[in-house]
Amino acid sequence: MLLACCIPFTSGRADVQEPPHMLIPQPVSYQTQGEPFRLNSALDWDIDPSFNNPSLVLAHLKRWQETYALQQSDAAPFTVRLSFSEDLPAEGYKLHIEKSGIHLTAGDEAGLFYGIQSLRQLSWSSAPGDNTGITLPQVTITDYPAFPYRGMHLDVGRHFFPVETIKTYLDLLATYKMNRFHWHLTEDQGWRIEIKKYPKLQEVAAYRSETLVGHLNDRPYKYDGKKYGGYYTQEEVKEIVAYAAERSITVIPEIELPGHAQAAIAAYPELGCTEQPIEVATKWGIYENIYCPTETTFQFLEDVLTEVMSLFPSEYIHIGGDEAPKSQWKSSAFCQELIKKEGLKDEHELQSYFIQRIEKFLNSNGRQLIGWDEILEGGLAPNATVMSWRGESGGIEAAKQGHDVIMTPTTYCYFDYYQSVHPDEPLAIGGFLPLEKVYGYHPIPQELSESEATHILGAQGNVWTEYIATPEKMFYMALPRMQALAEVVWTPAEQKDYSGFTHRLDQHFPVWERMGIKGANHLYDAEVTIGTNDHDKLILNASNAMGKGSFRVVRTAEDIQEELDYEGPFAPESGHYTIQSIVDGEPRGRSSSITFYNHLLNGAALELTHQPHPKYNGQQPEVILNGVSGSDQRYGDSEWIGMEGDDLEAIITTLEPVEASSLHLRFFHSPGQWVYAPTMIRFSYWIPETNQWSVAFERTVDSSDEKVIEVKELFTREIKGQRFKLEVQNFGEIPHGAQGAGHRAWLFVDEIRLQ
Repeated sequence: MLLACCIPFTSGRADVQEPPHMLIPQPVSYQTQGEPFRLNSALDWDIDPSFNNPSLVLAHLKRWQETYALQQSDAAPFTVRLSFSEDLPAEGYKLHIEKSGIHLTAGDEAGLFYGIQSLRQLSWSSAPGDNTGITLPQVTITDYPAFPYRGMHLDVGRHFFPVETIKTYLDLLATYKMNRFHWHLTEDQGWRIEIKKYPKLQEVAAYRSETLVGHLNDRPYKYDGKKYGGYYTQEEVKEIVAYAAERSITVIPEIELPGHAQAAIAAYPELGCTEQPIEVATKWGIYENIYCPTETTFQFLEDVLTEVMSLFPSEYIHIGGDEAPKSQWKSSAFCQELIKKEGLKDEHELQSYFIQRIEKFLNSNGRQLIGWDEILEGGLAPNATVMSWRGESGGIEAAKQGHDVIMTPTTYCYFDYYQSVHPDEPLAIGGFLPLEKVYGYHPIPQELSESEATHILGAQGNVWTEYIATPEKMFYMALPRMQALAEVVWTPAEQKDYSGFTHRLDQHFPVWERMGIKGANHLYDAEVTIGTNDHDKLILNASNAMGKGSFRVVRTAEDIQEELDYEGPFAPESGHYTIQSIVDGEPRGRSSSITFYNHLLNGAALELTHQPHPKYNGQQPEVILNGVSGSDQRYGDSEWIGMEGDDLEAIITTLEPVEASSLHLRFFHSPGQWVYAPTMIRFSYWIPETNQWSVAFERTVDSSDEKVIEVKELFTREIKGQRFKLEVQNFGEIPHGAQGAGHRAWLFVDEIRLQ
């Protein structure tokens, strides 16, 4: 099912200006100074003697030279000159290419490295290793990053990836000028780093007996019955850290605490509050077994972190701090006594006490603590840096308190979410995060003052791997959203241009294929939207991300199929539409389909007492009246509206009075993502003669194991009206033991269809 929303319409045949280069991220300044030329001779080097490590820089350049098999020839020497300049900011560079040579100037060695990455990308139009040389532009590039923290994350706790895969991941980060690798090493489902003092972490915690098959929301649970696991030896960790450092990447390890600790407690039960034997978790989700704040636990964690710090020179050590249920602390006599002894108010403050003890230990060793935004609960550790993932509110709060922040909200930065609404997309955790939405992100919230905004260090993309079991799928989920985020955190916001980005990106897919990597190429997939035009009439529009080609439209209704000439947006009739991009006379990309229902509320005026969350179609809530149902698999597409903790109360007004006999509603139900079906629905219509609402029906909603809850109500009598009121009651507080316990549930509502 293709998303449909109310947007300005284009014909889908727009002539798009081709960008003058293929660089990602877009540089600050790019000026051409002549026609491209062919380089086919070996290089001479002229390197500033003040380099700390000239052999490392030379190694990168020589690899570039070897890629294109440049050989000595009778041609005049082609010199690559490398130098420093104090006029350039940290990580900045200036790259000047002309027929006589290349001059790369940088403010530091990281800047030199990034200049080499731009040189590599400019070479990609040439086939490697065919002995015909390299075509290069004559150009001057001046470039530097918008944000100092430009990160990508990878979870290896749920699924383990070999060292070579991690290195390839690091190569991609480096190519696109990302400088932080957040390595999520411990989880309920597996401990992935060797700790020599605690061998059971390798023997027990690194392996689970079996793994969940399918989605966490599927019932009944099914398992594969196969032992699964693995861990990185300390020598392998050192190898990866060194490999990253050679590419100007800092590796930030994450050792989860106090939650997500079931694997460690399975190895050492005395670390938990019950001290009862448990197993490494075999399904996804949040577990009650968390570290008990005893001296035994703190000694264990300090020992673990001591070994971790010996392996990772990173200033930051990530401690997680998220999703830590407090039920075992509430029932633990030890924890309750500790709360009294330390003068704490509740278990949230006990978590703050726990984290502050770890922070003091890290600070005493010259390191800084970083954690997910739950570390704000109960009081933030004095020197902590916050990763804001549950939206931006945690980051805003932390920045206002004077703490540094890395933005990584789910709605823009979680690359385990679906990236397309096509039915053949591989299984994902849920949600919907298309490429354009990632690209449109800006990490500095408008709520912050200029001084507060300085605490926003940058942003990070997260790849959680519950549903990503192979390197192939991991790269498919990460690319090209990684590249979109790379441009978000490097390029000045005012210079970003999504059309230019997609045209540059189109040239990167063949390069990844040469690396054996398949990214998610949806650039030519047909996209279909249904929204209102200037006259409040519903219109169907076809397009693709590249803005290229024409479209073939086929409509099927009542077993009759017809092909339509698409010359621009048109008013749809009820039926199933299939749209295919046609580029240079040939089909390109995947076709898309929608089913449009003509019903009594199409295009009606909508008033909401509570607005949907701005990131879940808060800009266009009228999509719930446009005749198109949202996806059955993902609640985040543009057809669903999401209410964060609120009820839905909608007043709907049609242009003329209508007569209706039934109502059809849809709600998403995904407790694993804090999304619950409502508890009650009431539908009323306005009677002008009595100046009051009359209830057409009221009913409770029974939740089920289905992802989509459908409510179809036949009225006891036909009703006539022009104003209607729909009241939908939010599930309320998420119960104890469930993911998100204590928070109010999300309510996701789809098409309101009156017939």
